[in-house]
Amino acid sequence: MCRSVDLHRAVLARNDENATALRRYLDRHGTIAVNLMSSPGSGKTELLELLLTRARARGTPVAAVTADLATENDARRLARSRAPVRQILTDGLCHLEAGMLQARLEPWLPEGTRLLFVENVGNLVCPASYDLGETLRIVLVSVTEGEDKPLKYPAAFGLAQAVVVTKSDLGDAVGFDRAGFLAGLRQVNPHVPVFETSARTGAGVDGLLAHVMACADGRAPHTPVLARQHEGLLHRHAPGTATAPGAAP
Repeated sequence: MCRSVDLHRAVLARNDENATALRRYLDRHGTIAVNLMSSPGSGKTELLELLLTRARARGTPVAAVTADLATENDARRLARSRAPVRQILTDGLCHLEAGMLQARLEPWLPEGTRLLFVENVGNLVCPASYDLGETLRIVLVSVTEGEDKPLKYPAAFGLAQAVVVTKSDLGDAVGFDRAGFLAGLRQVNPHVPVFETSARTGAGVDGLLAHVMACADGRAPHTPVLARQHEGLLHRHAPGTATAPGAAP
């Protein structure tokens, strides 16, 4: 048991070193990374396709890397946005690691990319522990998953710098308890900005993109209490605690 714990710590320590190197690489290129995490089926890929499309329409140099255990289906879907996209196949690994991401970025990242979205593997457990050199960490959850997700996955939601509720147009149909969800979320991450979105209707997407762009332009992202209590769990360029304008209370 002790050897397993030591091995896990060694893996995380190596990842932190790689994340530091990756962060420096992104800084040199003037690129801001956004780490997107969720359970499978949250609608993350569909929402990301819309974010990429709208970012391009605004003239923002944007790109995306998407990770999955197998198939390049998500990369093909995201390519419909006409943004540069690359797929990482983790070959069974349940999360992305900083070294894997940098190895894919170095020979490919388009010159001048301002905003890089990283679609992590669909999992709310393992990815929460791995720094990817990101400036902004976002956790997504759909209304179809239930309101107790933050309490079931306190590390993922507790380290989020923004939370996105997806498929909000289905909330009434599935009986989503919005108040219960927000109450649980506030227990693990007080004051985290929350954006309620629907890729189908487009609701909330512009507000989310505006928040991402503001962080890319220097606004201090929210600093979770959990990150302050456990130094090193979440690395930031410029920590802050402000709630985003337009975010859910």
